[in-house]
Amino acid sequence: MNFNKWTLGLAAIGVVSLASAEQAEEKMSAVQSALSSMTISGYVDTSAQWNLGTHDENMPPYRFGGPSKSDGFNLNVVQLSLAKPLDEADWAAGYKLDLWLGPDANALGTASSGWTEQDFAIRQAYVALRAPVGNGIDFKVGVFDTIIGYESVEGGNNPNYTRSYGHTIEPTTHTGLLATYRFNDWFSAAAGVANTYGPVINSKAHFDSSYDKAESYKTYMGSIAFTAPDSWGWASGSTLYGGVVNGYNEDPNGSDIGKVTTSWYAGSTLATPVAGLKVGAAFDYLHISHETYDYTWSLAGYASYQATDKLSFHARVEYLEDQYDYMRVFFTADKLQIWALTGTIQYDLWKNVVSRLEVRWDRSDSGDIFGPPVYDQIGNRVGNSERDAVLIAANIIYKF
Repeated sequence: MNFNKWTLGLAAIGVVSLASAEQAEEKMSAVQSALSSMTISGYVDTSAQWNLGTHDENMPPYRFGGPSKSDGFNLNVVQLSLAKPLDEADWAAGYKLDLWLGPDANALGTASSGWTEQDFAIRQAYVALRAPVGNGIDFKVGVFDTIIGYESVEGGNNPNYTRSYGHTIEPTTHTGLLATYRFNDWFSAAAGVANTYGPVINSKAHFDSSYDKAESYKTYMGSIAFTAPDSWGWASGSTLYGGVVNGYNEDPNGSDIGKVTTSWYAGSTLATPVAGLKVGAAFDYLHISHETYDYTWSLAGYASYQATDKLSFHARVEYLEDQYDYMRVFFTADKLQIWALTGTIQYDLWKNVVSRLEVRWDRSDSGDIFGPPVYDQIGNRVGNSERDAVLIAANIIYKF
């Protein structure tokens, strides 16, 4: 081994031995090798929004929204990611760690039992493995994002700033094992098992004795994905996706705690003959076992147009029917029925920065559920005062 001159000088006067120096340099070399394959990335997500009207305590119940963000400037979340991606080796191994800091970390709901810190969450933390079976099976072991949904938990990857109702009724993360296999360039499938349907890390179905679940009770999930090959011409790259997740739900943000919950999802993104134009659709169906009104569903349509390298336009129209009252928190109305229309303009003026302006209109078919509460003459709350909710927001995200 070749030593640097400082090590040789210290060895000459007896301060260190060449054997110990060799061991130290071997250890340092191993550390440097591990660090060289690690990637560090993340983003800072901020916003400013104005909600038309006053008394915004009763707002549309989509995920990562709410009164705390109305009429002012917001830090949404900071994500720090450490990863070693899988390489091309047959027995490749790696990992992924996504840490969240900020108010949205509380809404993610992954905090394990007894955790008292605020504004902090582990979004993902898994070991990635590959087994050389056929084309190679990729595994995730630990905490990983759910396998269903048109939109991502990571806001900067979505076409719009605010989340859809479909995303809101989907699970977010799971603790378990997920296997993914790509049969060819156009078809892949995934299957997994997790502790629970909900996001709480290391939670188990049998922890809640009142629901009498066995220690072996787990959550199961599966999905398939089709991608149009290059031979399909202008339609190449279009995707069709379907998936299901079924298990015990301990989601602290939902109203179905302790219930066996099943989420069905189907979605598609289609290229068009118009350059830069893509359209999409997503259907989510949430079923709660053993309930009289046992379902909630959402249907959404998407359109995105990349006008220039920097400028793009995005639109979303959606409908939510909440027969189970899954999303009822502050609303006095039962069986929510809500329409929403969202338009977003994105212009990437700065390098590494997502900058967008958004207008969103939610309209209730369930009466006046938004806005200030209304009370009768003796002080009993009898409802709210508005059927419509309008938001104007600016979203700035720096990715590093």
